[in-house]
Amino acid sequence: MRLTPGPAREVDLDRVDLFDLDLYASGDPHPVWDVMRAKAPLHHQVLPDGREFWSVTRYDDVCRVLGDHREFTSERGTVVTHLGVDDVAAGKLMTSTDPPRHTQVRRAIGARLTARAVASWEDRIRGTIARFLQPALEGGTFDLAEQALLLPAMVTGPLLGIPERDWAELVQLTAMVTAPSDPHFQHGSEAATLAISHHELVTYVTEWVKRRRASGDEDGSLLDHLMNVRAGEAPLTDEEIALDGYSILLGANVTTPHTVSGTVHALIERPEQYAKAQADPSLAPNLVEEGLRWTSAACNFMRYAVSDTRIGGGTIPARGAVVAWIGSANRDESQFADPHQFDITRDNAKRQVAFGFGPHFCVGAPLARLTLRVFFEELLQRCGSIALDGEPRHLRSYFIAGMTHLPIVVKKRMT
Repeated sequence: MRLTPGPAREVDLDRVDLFDLDLYASGDPHPVWDVMRAKAPLHHQVLPDGREFWSVTRYDDVCRVLGDHREFTSERGTVVTHLGVDDVAAGKLMTSTDPPRHTQVRRAIGARLTARAVASWEDRIRGTIARFLQPALEGGTFDLAEQALLLPAMVTGPLLGIPERDWAELVQLTAMVTAPSDPHFQHGSEAATLAISHHELVTYVTEWVKRRRASGDEDGSLLDHLMNVRAGEAPLTDEEIALDGYSILLGANVTTPHTVSGTVHALIERPEQYAKAQADPSLAPNLVEEGLRWTSAACNFMRYAVSDTRIGGGTIPARGAVVAWIGSANRDESQFADPHQFDITRDNAKRQVAFGFGPHFCVGAPLARLTLRVFFEELLQRCGSIALDGEPRHLRSYFIAGMTHLPIVVKKRMT
């Protein structure tokens, strides 16, 4: 979807279709969300097949839905591709489990992913990113969006214990989960694409665990650690290990590439911002936060109302599905002045909710922030200028806001 909105336009809220894939692949949902925040902060939509959902678009309402599991449960599904069908992994998959069990599992996994824990990876990450950028510096067209899909695997593969020979396949499978209608990743119907990718990813982790247990080897990787996690008094079952491993693979691979390409595209459109960042390298962390706000790669998350719940001036009925639109919350004018301006000096950019909010705040956020900071430090140091060399192509997904193609040409920075 377009991250820089076009001009304001009339929006008929009775005809808005937030499941229209064209709105994200070639359209512009931001004017729609602007009107929804102003006039319909709780919006109800019924799909042609009878499924229905409510939407919240204001920052405070999004935080409330994501932050209070007593009002809005995760245990029927958390992504819009599951709308209408309860998640069979609920209560076992960490992302589809409420506290206290969610907290027990998350705490054990998160201990390996704190800012202090991942800091020791900085030099290795910097070397990886330098290698990633080298082809762009050698001249010719470099498709950043396409190449960036592999970047998280290059960074997190060793941390997870995933051999390099498997990275490309796993990246393809995780993209199939989150964009099953995009021609770049689709295999058959959307349902078939989801079924194939879910099965292959869970099977991969299941077989990985079997091999590890049979060999008795441990390498200190995150997946090894997952095999030793306990929730309360009991260890995770093999099914829970497979499902949480699947979730970790998704989280590691899905959003960072689109944050990279979307932020670089914003800098290409605004060379004065790029020059400002080059002139002051200390702005890199704030550039990352503004890039996270601007791209909002995980565009939304879903919850279900536990009981009739008043929010946004209306009522979501018990068991009603509610979609919290992160892409809208991060452009809420009540929180961010001039929200449709990309400004790397924005003083409250870190209030963005691109990593979610509340109990399910992204457990890998410290590693993602580190990776993004190092990426932009290296980019600013090495690249004198960046220009488009063709039209960007946006992802056909209402869950992930991203690109499949961003052809660029880079000029080396003269030292």
